[in-house]
Amino acid sequence: MRNRDPGRVPTLLIWAFLLFLPFDAFADSPTVEIKSTVDQVIQILANPQLQGEGRKQERRKRLREVIFVRFDFQEMAQRSLGAHWQRRTPEEQTEFIKVFSDLLEQTYVDKIESYNNEKFIYANERIDGPYAEVSSKMRTSKGEEFTINYKLHRVGEDWRVYDLVIENISLINNYRSQFNRILTSSTYDELVSRIKTKLSDKKEQVE
Repeated sequence: MRNRDPGRVPTLLIWAFLLFLPFDAFADSPTVEIKSTVDQVIQILANPQLQGEGRKQERRKRLREVIFVRFDFQEMAQRSLGAHWQRRTPEEQTEFIKVFSDLLEQTYVDKIESYNNEKFIYANERIDGPYAEVSSKMRTSKGEEFTINYKLHRVGEDWRVYDLVIENISLINNYRSQFNRILTSSTYDELVSRIKTKLSDKKEQVE
């Protein structure tokens, strides 16, 4: 069994947004919808008119518009709280969706912008009613391979991602474990306060 560097997982999560897969054989499938999103992301990153520090705000605005369409951040926020979700008021749920979405964005958008032509290879696609899983492998320039699985569910006519599993590590399970530890020993307000502090610290680093 190969040893994995735990520090690589956050970076791998970023490239999960940048899947590059064969297209023709998967018409009307979750894979096609993911690839459509990826193509738009790469176009934004490659657009000369959106490059440079001076265009950073507009570039990130467009990235958010593309990514938020494919990823179901409301579902991801709900799953990350687990059983604690139902204990929150509608106002608290709305608040948590916002701060959790901001957390994901601020944590990973820098890495998305550093995309460097890593290759992603389709491995498998499974559909079970309103749920689906798209499996892939990321191949680096050094020939290393890492597995990336997308978990999706049907929302209207679209497939929306609600979890990413990188090298058998679930993004949502990881957050749920962290949040549960805080909520078990403290309060919901403390959890939100910690997330907002992290967001503020990250914003100061960027500025």
